[in-house]
Amino acid sequence: MADACSLDPTRTLACRNTPEATHLKLISTAIIFFTSAVGISSPVFLARLFRKSPAYAHTLLLIKCFAAGVILSTSLVHVLPDAFAALADCRVASRRPWRDFPFSGFVSMVGALLALLVDVAATSSSSHAQQHAQYAPIEEGKKGGSAREGGADEEVEELARVKQRLVAKVLEVGIVFHSVIIGVTMGMSQNLCTIRPLVAALSFHQIFEGMGLGGCIAQAGFNLGTTASMCAMFSVTTPMGIILGMLIFYLTGYDDSNVNALISEGLLGSLSSGILIYMALVDLIAADFFHNKAMSSKPWLKKASYTALVLGSASMSVLALWA
Repeated sequence: MADACSLDPTRTLACRNTPEATHLKLISTAIIFFTSAVGISSPVFLARLFRKSPAYAHTLLLIKCFAAGVILSTSLVHVLPDAFAALADCRVASRRPWRDFPFSGFVSMVGALLALLVDVAATSSSSHAQQHAQYAPIEEGKKGGSAREGGADEEVEELARVKQRLVAKVLEVGIVFHSVIIGVTMGMSQNLCTIRPLVAALSFHQIFEGMGLGGCIAQAGFNLGTTASMCAMFSVTTPMGIILGMLIFYLTGYDDSNVNALISEGLLGSLSSGILIYMALVDLIAADFFHNKAMSSKPWLKKASYTALVLGSASMSVLALWA
């Protein structure tokens, strides 16, 4: 066990340079903020720009499928492996109860179940209203049935929008968890050999993840104020996490390799991973590929959507080579 924890002291000393690391992290906050803002605002801006275009609905669907691939890859290729690695570290895994039970998988399952609970609780009343709207025209009979049917269609569409907005908000919560963990971990690190590649990798990471969340926000149809606040929250979360991590290190000397830090990182990462896996598979992929009328009636659109899903997954997975 001691050998598994041993590090090369020469490399460690060469990589640890607190003043240079601080300078690099301050620069990285501006870079990551810019790339995050570009990533999340691009699909939102394009959706508003081409809202009146005949191809608007199809384009938005393709963006959403790309987003689903990004989010699925983020959870399974980035977040969950990091959580497993943190709790499998020899300084944690040598202690109880961490060596006796697979907490990463368990907490990830808890995150998925919590996401399901929120989903069910938020849509239970909506399902009853939707069922009432569906059968009310039949019960009305000759009493203005056509007008009532039009109202029922509008009510069903509104319920669908409510569902999309819920999905976008829960997704943002899961992604923000992940972004805070990334930022704080980077902010507490004094290792230049770790920080340098992370700056470039996280910049691309935030672009793709931002595109994923931005596509969901665009489809949800929020008003301008809500859209702007959600975009701003995503853009500032990782930079603020970096600054918070720097403050924690300077005020407490709390090392990013500390046992408690590793446990916190592992548990929070597992929780956010479970949330993101559920949202990607159930509320994004399953909802579009099995319940979208346009995709069901147009084979070319289904093929294009699947291609977008694969491209989103691949683009995010490739970044795991560096971060």
